[in-house]
Amino acid sequence: MVDFSVITFTVITTHSLTNISENRISSAVQTLHPPSARNETKPRRIVVKFGGSSLADKERITKAAKLISDEFNKGTRLVVVVSAMGKMTDQLFSLVNHESGETSDKTSDIDDVLSMGERTSVRVFSTVLKRVGLDAKYFDPSDPDWPIITDDQYSNANPILELCLQKVREHVDPLLSRGKVPVIAGFVGRSTSGRVSTIGRGGSDTTAFILAKGIGADEVVLVTDADGILSADPKLIQNAKKLNRIDVSTLIGLADSGTKFIHRKALRYKDREIPVRVISHRKESLDAEGTIITGGVDSEVEVTLASNTPSMSVTVAGKGISENPAIMTVIAKEIKNNSALYGLSADFYSIIFYVPQTDQEKLLGKVHELVTSQEETLAMAVQRDLAFLRIKGVGLEDTPGIIGKISTRLEERRINIFGMLTLASSILVFVSWKEKEEALNLMKQVVKGEDS
Repeated sequence: MVDFSVITFTVITTHSLTNISENRISSAVQTLHPPSARNETKPRRIVVKFGGSSLADKERITKAAKLISDEFNKGTRLVVVVSAMGKMTDQLFSLVNHESGETSDKTSDIDDVLSMGERTSVRVFSTVLKRVGLDAKYFDPSDPDWPIITDDQYSNANPILELCLQKVREHVDPLLSRGKVPVIAGFVGRSTSGRVSTIGRGGSDTTAFILAKGIGADEVVLVTDADGILSADPKLIQNAKKLNRIDVSTLIGLADSGTKFIHRKALRYKDREIPVRVISHRKESLDAEGTIITGGVDSEVEVTLASNTPSMSVTVAGKGISENPAIMTVIAKEIKNNSALYGLSADFYSIIFYVPQTDQEKLLGKVHELVTSQEETLAMAVQRDLAFLRIKGVGLEDTPGIIGKISTRLEERRINIFGMLTLASSILVFVSWKEKEEALNLMKQVVKGEDS
């Protein structure tokens, strides 16, 4: 039994980073069988990611190594992803004084510097794992077997998924059957031109999700400084509660609102069939309860006709109407009782509801009764025969200026926009029902980056 209390280690500096060497794995590797073809007697496989706060000091690194060792001794086979220790990336970032407008060469140099936090962490953590008796092997982007390959969009690089999976199956997966523990730097990639790249926000989670898909993992465990995903930001809400379970689609909506849980870019790479569990580094086991993240999302941005029947907009006009929540509540309740609600927008003088046109007979009379009974509301208007188009996909944030491009393209064809709303990685656009096909094709061209 290893006494974890006496483990010591030396933090490797960026100066000595390039002087560290390790025996290369034989180039002859096993062929990976698809997860569905695996023998059911094979050990459980998990990917464990430690965030920077989980590796902030000697005690936490020692604790993290014990978590891995205990799980390995149960028969589980693990791949470990590590972030930079503590605030090292932030410190490196401030030193290089990253500014916009830099050339690609300069930006790749900055990525090389920023990667040193994670590249140090893998060396430290694999060394500690070896001291507790595990056969650890770290991966560095300078290695030929490095698995995370990206495009050349430095500082916010996008992993090329098929290349990544191929590398994982060739170089990471075979190590598990040999009883080794691969330790891989999160956040870091290598571009197709051979330079070090960084993935940007959520980069270490992205790395973990790609590795999980590549090895056919049973689960991803994200070890953080929180007990799981909470119902609100604990810095703002003191009694925020831990969620036992949440679907990716809901989580993306929270990410869009600016709440920091898991970055939506990372969620693009989560496999639908592989659950993710978020736990605290204070727990004594990787089996600890936390928050389970289920499901997945389509990473491609798609444009669809969201309803096969016409929609309508119902405008309720008045003065100070949006400042009176009671009015919005009673109207929304009436809509809920008689129809579906596609979306709404409001300003000081009006509220606009977008609903199915098929419900107009039972809905409009009820809304009119409410309008005439409220002091702040004066009248209502209805725009019929609208088409409800939706642009959706978690890659939407990687398409800058898309709203302006859509507006311009539709204006060029003299197609009027009767409403446009942005919600949780989606854009809702309402146009005339007669022009829906032309508008749909134009919006698809914008999403694909095609010229008019």
